[in-house]
Amino acid sequence: MSNPAENVIEHVIKPRTRDLGGFTVARVLPYAKRHTVGPFIFFDRMGRAEFPPGEGIDVRPHPHIGLATVTYLFDGEIMHRDDLGFEQAIRPGDVNWMTAGRGIVHSERTRDEIRDAHTTMFGIQSWVALPKGQEESEPGFFHHPAATLPEISLDGVEMRLIAGTAYDETSPVVTASPMFYLDVRMDAGASLKVTDEHEERAVYIVDGSISVNGQTHSDNEMLVLASGADVTVEAQETSRVMLLGGAPIDGERHIWWNFVSSSKERIEQAKADWKEGRFGKIAGDDEFIPLPEK
Repeated sequence: MSNPAENVIEHVIKPRTRDLGGFTVARVLPYAKRHTVGPFIFFDRMGRAEFPPGEGIDVRPHPHIGLATVTYLFDGEIMHRDDLGFEQAIRPGDVNWMTAGRGIVHSERTRDEIRDAHTTMFGIQSWVALPKGQEESEPGFFHHPAATLPEISLDGVEMRLIAGTAYDETSPVVTASPMFYLDVRMDAGASLKVTDEHEERAVYIVDGSISVNGQTHSDNEMLVLASGADVTVEAQETSRVMLLGGAPIDGERHIWWNFVSSSKERIEQAKADWKEGRFGKIAGDDEFIPLPEK
């Protein structure tokens, strides 16, 4: 007899972790058996991390093409700077949406003003693949404070719509293709029917534990759901999950380092451009991450 949960869950992804020096990143997507969910092509859990006075996050300037980065924090702060001239601190509940398009350079650091104090950091950074017709679009940066995002309240469930459309709400964050992305806080015993208006869907457990059709899953797991399946999530304890997905991307994407493209030749060009210094520069920051050897 088949497990009923197997009928609605296509994959259970347990991420690979790596230490970036001071904090751990758990890479959920891409996964060997599932590269994307809707337009989401990368999905990283950053932290939890604690930094003693004098230390912090120092991700030096680096390039991107063909994607949009979506940064969302649960705790702490990150200062974004880019070669377009934007400087923006992102704090819990805010959304930083950075469209790389034909090319952008950015850094992520702890501000000097708070580096002398004890600081923390915990959040999600995801990459969204741009449609083929927008891969070479103009780069851009868009910040949306938490107070501008729709809040959805149900029985024992509080949701913030980060991007896209879901549960009869639309986020002010402009997306490149149909998608949804939600931060969901659930009381113990609360249940939530996962929106079925998008073809590809997943549930990522940030904290706590949930059950789907009687099968329990705990924090730092992603459940990729079957298309069209009727799925209800039940919180076994106070829990926080992310709901995400959207329309399938329009064809294969190649990924190399920070570059995403439908064309291998375009990635080779981006590699050469970064190596030869043809990307833009961030004012006042001469550091950079060198092109990897492999």
